Amino acid sequence: MSSKVRPKMTLRIFLKIVALALLEPVLDQNLSYMGAKATSASFVAALYNILPALTFLLAILLRMEKIKMKSLRTQAKIAGTLITVAGALLMILYKGPVVDFLWSKGRSHRINANVASQDESHWLMGTILLLLSCLSWSCFFVLQAYTLRSYPAALSLTTLICSMGALLSGAVALVMEHSMQPWIIGWDSRLLTAVYSGVMCSGIAYFVEGIVMKERGPVFVTAFSPLCMIIAAALGSVFLAEKITLGRAIGAGIIVIGLYLLIWGKSKDHQIQCEENINKKNVIQSPEDNNEKMLGLKLPMTTLDVEIPPVIAKD
Repeated sequence: MSSKVRPKMTLRIFLKIVALALLEPVLDQNLSYMGAKATSASFVAALYNILPALTFLLAILLRMEKIKMKSLRTQAKIAGTLITVAGALLMILYKGPVVDFLWSKGRSHRINANVASQDESHWLMGTILLLLSCLSWSCFFVLQAYTLRSYPAALSLTTLICSMGALLSGAVALVMEHSMQPWIIGWDSRLLTAVYSGVMCSGIAYFVEGIVMKERGPVFVTAFSPLCMIIAAALGSVFLAEKITLGRAIGAGIIVIGLYLLIWGKSKDHQIQCEENINKKNVIQSPEDNNEKMLGLKLPMTTLDVEIPPVIAKD
């Protein structure tokens, strides 16, 4: 199916693919890992909730999103974005007491020693790196949406991004790492992490996001990113005995409300766009139909029955 819609590779498309590989597999992932090392995994998941707001702002600046302040759907999208950011900030700034669930009662909560030992300077640097990672990821979504317009083969585009990203990431690793120790991977969690990150987080994620993005746009795709934080917090509480505070629980509920408003506004945009496309198709008609409408007449398509007198041969 991808070969039928794969256009000719041009220099412009190739440069877009290189930029996509540089933004996501190289910059975003490396900045995210460095920021997570300086802060904590839960903080990373919470801070990444600003991704829909950044993408929505970039889409407005690049005129990918139509803004009509008097329309209800635009107000819902803006309100949903602000509510999502407010929920994320609540999760970051307010902790509150620990909430005990049915599966966490009687269990000692896991305390991350690395987080406890981080000083404020490392935490601030990690936050800056994570913000740059979010900006890089948001730019990736916007550029991917533009690239899919000129190169609509989502599967081929995913393959090219992953291949180019592997080459660029390998070059960066060769420059930054001067020993062979980081390249050694055994049959342990490091191999599982690398395989899962490459297959799921990069390959499958890029392909699915590209398919959805062609229909709904980059803002709709990033609107679901806050669910990652909620899922990560729930799985961490079940399997790693990580504590969930009251601030995180309330913030998660607020994020769900904002997410619903944003998705509702985007669904209304998609519905109106579909109606406009149907109306455009109905307007385009053949010239014969237009002439008939101008004359106000429509001739029947049946043949006319005319009585023709018989021809009598003369002797």
